[in-house]
Amino acid sequence: MSTTVIEKEKLDTVLRASELRVSTLTGTEILHGISFALEPGKILALVGESGSGKTTAGLACMGHFRQGLQLTGGSVELEGAGAGNILELPEKQLRTLRGRRISYVPQDPALSLNPAMRIGEQILETLRVHDFGSSGAECRERVAEVLTEVGLANDTAYQRRYPHQLSGGQQQRVGIAMAFACRPSVIVLDEPTTGLDVTTQAVVLDTIGQLAQRHQTAGLYITHDLAVVATVAHDVAVMLEGDIVEHGPARQVLFSPAHRYTRKLLRAVPDLAGRRRVGDVEAITGEQAIVVPGPLGTPDTTAATPRKDDAKLLPETAAAQAEAAVPLLQVRDIALAYGDNKVLDGINFNLMEGESMMLLGESGSGKTTLSRCVAGLNDRYSGSVDLFGTELAKGTNQRSAKDRGRIQYVFQSPFSSLNPRRTIADSVAVPLQMSGVGDRKKRRAMVLEALDQVRLGRSYMDRRPGDLSGGERQRAAIARALVNAPSLLVCDEITSALDVSVQASILDLLRTLQLETGMSMLFVTHNIALARHISQRLAVLQKGKIVDLGTTEEVLDNPQHSYTQELLANVPTF
Repeated sequence: MSTTVIEKEKLDTVLRASELRVSTLTGTEILHGISFALEPGKILALVGESGSGKTTAGLACMGHFRQGLQLTGGSVELEGAGAGNILELPEKQLRTLRGRRISYVPQDPALSLNPAMRIGEQILETLRVHDFGSSGAECRERVAEVLTEVGLANDTAYQRRYPHQLSGGQQQRVGIAMAFACRPSVIVLDEPTTGLDVTTQAVVLDTIGQLAQRHQTAGLYITHDLAVVATVAHDVAVMLEGDIVEHGPARQVLFSPAHRYTRKLLRAVPDLAGRRRVGDVEAITGEQAIVVPGPLGTPDTTAATPRKDDAKLLPETAAAQAEAAVPLLQVRDIALAYGDNKVLDGINFNLMEGESMMLLGESGSGKTTLSRCVAGLNDRYSGSVDLFGTELAKGTNQRSAKDRGRIQYVFQSPFSSLNPRRTIADSVAVPLQMSGVGDRKKRRAMVLEALDQVRLGRSYMDRRPGDLSGGERQRAAIARALVNAPSLLVCDEITSALDVSVQASILDLLRTLQLETGMSMLFVTHNIALARHISQRLAVLQKGKIVDLGTTEEVLDNPQHSYTQELLANVPTF
């Protein structure tokens, strides 16, 4: 790989990384001599797919290298550190810089906070470790101040909450508060909005931008989401397999990309208007993209619940039901509450054979709970779920093997949904074993057929999840759901943790499978930009209620409810 050196003419850089080289202990080079600089009050986005080296580069700026990696060359100079190359400092001195001069916001807010410690104490601990302020009173005052800065309540009651008592967006803002607590010169943000709904994401991005400007903090924003880059970054550096292949102002890189790889990444980003077709994306780094027809057309919606100006969705009349074909899935008056908290409140919708519907909403809207009720994974609801006109038992343990096989579920995380000790073939065969289908030889043949369907094939049968990329793991999880030939596939946020190009290949795969098998799909997501690329109908949930329902075109082009309008307004675009 060629070495890319980014020269900065300005002298007021806060951090300068020069010719960074990182390799494994066996000598395989991960970073091939990359260079970049960070300026006060500005954010540089480091963009690339999984394995491109962007997180390794961000951690290297802090003098930190993950297990199995080592620095083999280069330097990082931090303004005011007084030591030239900070990578040559002893670990003890580096620890004084981390948190105080250069801070880090990790990807998963739930994992980055101590679950047994109140949030106020966690921020206070950061200040104490770095000897911030001259007294305990000053530190406590700073805790209240930084909580206000990130848009959270600063009262004692709020500070005494534990992380599990906060939403995902609130947890992430607490993480940002901890990072900004000591007023650092540089902050490294590692995919801080991955998994957040568009409304929460917009708040978090606005918080980051405002704090960087207010305190003149230089930011390094690590991401695979180019739409987010357009919202938050001043400059962009695009990484591919350990090299920076393109660098420049955000507008220039996004609208006039010079490198072929950047153009491919941009084509992989779905947008609300359907201008960038997911099916147009070529394979970039090993993920096979399948070219299929463009944005989905509008299906026959005679069985759809009518849209109402006041967004109150009423069950169809008996006459309308008699005229329409029997839906594959009928959800009627589904309600569920935990104590006084109504999670689902009178949900009604139909899904026809061969049709795909998106359940859309922010965190806490009830969309995943609803999908789990449909699949029988949550049996505490009232109301009914009918399949082909016959009411299903509420829980999977009460449903027949045939009914269980007809509805299959693909979970959100490709990294936790597969047993790391099982081979891929053994994991995919589990539904067959539970259903008592065939002997070992027949099951192995069916597993191979399912792996072929998801474009993995025989060579993956004896591998384990740790040998697969994120996209390959998700394909294996989809194969496990397909092996019983279901009538309905329920997909719960299955692309939220994937890079844009891998996401594109998964969406193309699902559309192709739907064309090949005629199955229906219930697609749960907070990413409204995927709607035109995967769903024919769209249901928008807010606080346990469907507030907008119709064809995808109807809902996106003429949203009836103010909440839908707000979601559309918060989608990052460029």
